[in-house]
Amino acid sequence: MPGPPKNITILGSTGSIGRSALDVVRHYPGQFNVVGLAAGRNTELLAEQIREFRPRYAAMSDPDAARALAAMDLGVTIIDAPSPLDELARIPADTVLCAMVGAVGLPPLLAAIDAGNRVAVANKEPFVMAGKLVMERAAARGVAVLPVDSEHNAIFQCTMGHAHGDIRCIHLTASGGPFYRRDRASLADVKPAEATRHPTWDMGAKISVDSATLMNKGLEIVEAMWLFDLAPDQIDVVIHPQSIIHSLVEFKDGNILAHLGVTDMRFPILFALTHPERVELPMERLKLTALKALTFDAPDFSAFPCLAYARNAAAAGGTAPAILNAANEVAVEAFCGHRLGFLDISEVVGRVYTGSTIHQDYSLDAVLAADAEARARACEAVKQLGH
Repeated sequence: MPGPPKNITILGSTGSIGRSALDVVRHYPGQFNVVGLAAGRNTELLAEQIREFRPRYAAMSDPDAARALAAMDLGVTIIDAPSPLDELARIPADTVLCAMVGAVGLPPLLAAIDAGNRVAVANKEPFVMAGKLVMERAAARGVAVLPVDSEHNAIFQCTMGHAHGDIRCIHLTASGGPFYRRDRASLADVKPAEATRHPTWDMGAKISVDSATLMNKGLEIVEAMWLFDLAPDQIDVVIHPQSIIHSLVEFKDGNILAHLGVTDMRFPILFALTHPERVELPMERLKLTALKALTFDAPDFSAFPCLAYARNAAAAGGTAPAILNAANEVAVEAFCGHRLGFLDISEVVGRVYTGSTIHQDYSLDAVLAADAEARARACEAVKQLGH
């Protein structure tokens, strides 16, 4: 990767994706320049990252945490603004990596795009809420949007060099999560520690719970619609417990291209940060001869109804995905806080989603209003169902 170092900003640097991205940077001394780092409340880890990677700017979404960070006098400019992460996202960079969790990632994502910064997106919730708006803004500014989610990164790579009209459909693979093949009744007493114990990926708590309910795959259906301009019925979900094939693209002539790799997020992160170049990665490679079987199965919509709600929301369009996402975020947070049972997550999502009015007005104001209303309704549902 010759040439000047690539300037990158990482939003969500203390989370799972952010830490993996910094490990990629660590493997290529002198080839990346960390312009800015942003986190929510984890002051200690962000301070440690600042000492190691020496960014010019840092931002924290929590004001108290930002003041504590500023008091450490780390020789970095702590952005002091009403929306510090938005301000950081606007600072010129070769790539802004959006690695936050949840809907809070939408404003800085839009800020980065409006500033003309290329974005690498691991934060799927903003796309679920407002993917059409995100892609329209990116097109208007001529900004490249590179997917980091392993499935969407795989689809991106499989479609490179192929005409969009030649794609018949895509197949998003899902590991099935920790409760694959378990019936719904057996999941009543599942605790957060079990739900976050993913069988093949090391991920953050929210996405691990989403994987356990299969909501993660539902959110990815909506994300794929906007990223690749596909209709909902062009997106299939298949259970692939080995997590070796990260997704597949089926073309109209019947040929299918698959993307294989180890379960390590540093691979799609490096691809996004260096695209269109491909560089050597000094990490574990996939050993094909060690693979004993690659199996596939259909998802169980009755045991995991969140996937059915998500597919319905994808087809309904408008504000439906924003409503779905808001209800899920509230329910998962309550579950992780031991205030809600595992099966109640889908119950909250179902109550809010089926009880809400879906508007086809797809403006940003309409999306944010739907998000706020759905969160209020979800909080009420949690109170009714919670412990």
